[in-house]
Amino acid sequence: MSTPPENTTSPVTADDLDEAVRLAVGVLGKMPEPAWDQPAGSLEWSRWETAEHLADDLFSYAAQIGPRKPPLEDVVPFAWERRRPGGPANAIHVDRAAGPEGMLGVLEACGALLVAMARTTPPEVRAHHVHGTSDPEGFATMGIVEILVHTHDLTEGLGLDWTPPAGLCARVLARLFPDASRTTDPWPTLLWATGRAELPGHPRLTTWRWYGTPRP
Repeated sequence: MSTPPENTTSPVTADDLDEAVRLAVGVLGKMPEPAWDQPAGSLEWSRWETAEHLADDLFSYAAQIGPRKPPLEDVVPFAWERRRPGGPANAIHVDRAAGPEGMLGVLEACGALLVAMARTTPPEVRAHHVHGTSDPEGFATMGIVEILVHTHDLTEGLGLDWTPPAGLCARVLARLFPDASRTTDPWPTLLWATGRAELPGHPRLTTWRWYGTPRP
């Protein structure tokens, strides 16, 4: 058992988000093409649907803090739709004819939008999220969680190494998961906090959430 790095109290930055996007796109580019239509980890979605959902998350987080007066009671009202019953409800969809390369381009573009908004939005800005009205750092951190855990879902069972930096995971845990263990390795702890793994002495969660509201 190891302790998290000393920089767990450092703020999460746009550079952290940019790194997460870069690392995820790098490993997802190694997925064999047939795998994109197979289930993503323990999810009921295909890997293609899961990656679309991830791109949609990054886009919608960027959009949420984009208006001059961001909404405090609801989301920016894009039209979300499901392409099949039980599939993810997205505003962002990728042209299937563009293949995996097109998917990664959309994912990288949506990530870049959130990176740009995290860098340029004043820190005092607040916007609605179902898990607590949040600030630009919070939305950037939510984007990182989506990237890290959904890339885990996407690569699970394919023999691809996906182990994000411990310091990044530790800062994400400190920002969004205040009740998570601080004495276990940050990456397995983040998987536990998002219902994807067990930890010693901590059964796998069947329900989970993060806390996006800024703390003093």
